[in-house]
Amino acid sequence: MTIPSQPLRYVPRGDISINKTELSRSRHLSGDIYTSPEIYAREMEEYFFKEWLFMGRVEQFGKPGDFQARRILGRPVLIARNKAGDLHAFHNMCRHRGVEVADGEGNARSFKCPYHGWTYDLDGQLVGAAYMKDTEGFDPGTCRLPGIHLDVWRGNIFINFAEQPKPFAEATADLERDFAMLHTENVRLADIARMTLKCNWKFFHENLMDYYHVGVLHAKTFGQRFSWTPENLVLKPGGGLTMRYLSSPSTPDGVSLFGKAPWLAHEENSFACTAFYPPNMTLFGRIDMVKIITAWPTGPDSCEVAIYMMFPAEFFAHENLQQKIDVYRQYQNAIYDEDRSMIESMQRAMALPNYEPGRLSVMEKPIHHFLGSYVDRIFGPAEA
Repeated sequence: MTIPSQPLRYVPRGDISINKTELSRSRHLSGDIYTSPEIYAREMEEYFFKEWLFMGRVEQFGKPGDFQARRILGRPVLIARNKAGDLHAFHNMCRHRGVEVADGEGNARSFKCPYHGWTYDLDGQLVGAAYMKDTEGFDPGTCRLPGIHLDVWRGNIFINFAEQPKPFAEATADLERDFAMLHTENVRLADIARMTLKCNWKFFHENLMDYYHVGVLHAKTFGQRFSWTPENLVLKPGGGLTMRYLSSPSTPDGVSLFGKAPWLAHEENSFACTAFYPPNMTLFGRIDMVKIITAWPTGPDSCEVAIYMMFPAEFFAHENLQQKIDVYRQYQNAIYDEDRSMIESMQRAMALPNYEPGRLSVMEKPIHHFLGSYVDRIFGPAEA
């Protein structure tokens, strides 16, 4: 099956066909999928500005007035907890000239535009605008920071840029059904690792679902304690997936420094699970921790990755807590350093005129599913 050029009106270099029903007959996609500015722009509109996006943890906003100002997908976003304790998200743009009214993170009573001084409360309502009384028809009571949909699933914050997004309960139904047992409402954030990669955002998440490479690239780290079969994989509509397999705690010797999470006491130490939640969230569960990883596109050939490491709240009373967390962090960094050189090498190949997509292995079933769903969404359903 060949993907039609509509609706992009763009003819990719080479064949971007993918047989979604027969993995053994399929190939990877054309390099254009990872390099084209036109396809990248389509991804932003079709994926990122329509879907619920993971933004962080509720404990990052522990007190009224706590806020974060971030640039996401080129858009300035402000998240704040108001006096009543409710979380809200706004477009971080003054209603006067569009200047960002907050920067960085911290605690504030209000947000004041640094250009002309327009001031907004924690609910986004304009409460001060000097020299505007004589402006005919201007009503500060109807002027507020533009809102962004925000909701929370078990301690995890999501936003959605769409005017009328899919209902949040519907969007997170699979997460609730498959991963409620991780009780992420009872974990706390221990660390956020950030890195910038010279690769398309899809490559990072494909790598996380690529179990084919684990026994080769990661043979000296966690690969020796990792076991899965394609039968353990559950494919979800829209390219998502869930996976149960065998692994070990994320330490050099595969032994937890904390013990089992209380709600997983009945599981073996080799308990491991993964979810890919389109467009850009991967969740990992282990016997003693949870990780949520996002790759934010910053261009066709670059992305910014954030890795949220969380442990049960009970573990934060352990002695030498920070030293233990450092062990997990350093081990994690070693693994992603192994991955970095590979996925950045793949990205360089995508722009070369002699790159030809290779055949998919039966071990690449998750990638096959993700890419098939991606192509349907970006280019429209394939012709029969």
